[in-house]
Order: sequence, then C-alpha cells, then structure tokens
Amino acid sequence: MAERHDAPFGELRPLAKGVIATLVARRQTVATAESLTAGLVCAALTDVPGASAVVRGGLVVYATELKTVLADVDPDLLAQHGAVHPEVAAQLAEGGRGRCGADWGLGLTGVAGPAQQDGVGPGTVHVGLAGPEVRTVRTHWFEGDRAQVRMASVRAALELLQEHLR
Repeated sequence: MAERHDAPFGELRPLAKGVIATLVARRQTVATAESLTAGLVCAALTDVPGASAVVRGGLVVYATELKTVLADVDPDLLAQHGAVHPEVAAQLAEGGRGRCGADWGLGLTGVAGPAQQDGVGPGTVHVGLAGPEVRTVRTHWFEGDRAQVRMASVRAALELLQEHLR
C-alpha cells in the first residue's frame, strides 16, 4: 500500500472548501493570475474535490513581461512602478478573470524574499480581487521565509474572496 502524504494545503483546506462550496451554491466561477505564489492559490482551490465545477483556471505570470502578455497588465504601469504594486494586483485579478472567463478573479504580486525586489522589502504582498461590482486590493506585510510568505499570501487571497462571497 502506498504511503499517504497530506497535501501541502492541509491547514488551508477548510478555507478552500468553504470558498468552493460558496461558489458552487452561487453558481459562480473563479480564476487566478499569480506572480509570487506561482499557481499556489489555484492549486489550493483545486485540491478540494468538486473544484472543477467552479475553478476556470489560473495564469502563472512570474516573469514581469508575462503580466502584460497573459494578464493584460498595463506595461506603462509596470515600467513606472514595477511589478510589486497594488494596481498591478488589481489588473492581474481583472486579467485572470477576463482571460479565463470567470465571475471572480484573484491577482497576487509581491516579494517572497529573501532579498528586496525593485526596492520593495520581502513579505510585501498585494492581493487583488475583481468580480461582480467589486474591484479591491489588500496589502499585507508577512513575516517568515519564502514558503511562509507564499502560504500566507494564499490564505489572504482565499480569505479576501470568501469575505466578498458572503
């Protein structure tokens, strides 16, 4: 018998399950456009059985130019402010939502560390949400190593979506 390993999203599973259940009940869908989390939000959502009914897909836009090419982020915004900016997160959310044809979009950008990026300190994260009559961004400053910052970012994105689904 194969050894069972818990998924890396074990502690996030109840939150992800709640988001999926709420989306199913509302007959709405979600998509992501992720930079620092590189697909972890989409992976946490799809770790829940039945997620295929509501998760449309996700864009991994780790490289700055892909934020424009895949998620339609304004190249002038990136040139002026860099990739780690609240408006970039908002445009990522809108871009993921639009490209994947979803009701809701989550966009994440930030610095997982250990070093600064374009003068922005490690742990700085912007989470954008776009949906029916909603466009918002939350900025966070997380402590910890790369893995801790990334997982805290996933939690923050799921919590933001769940808050707006209620």
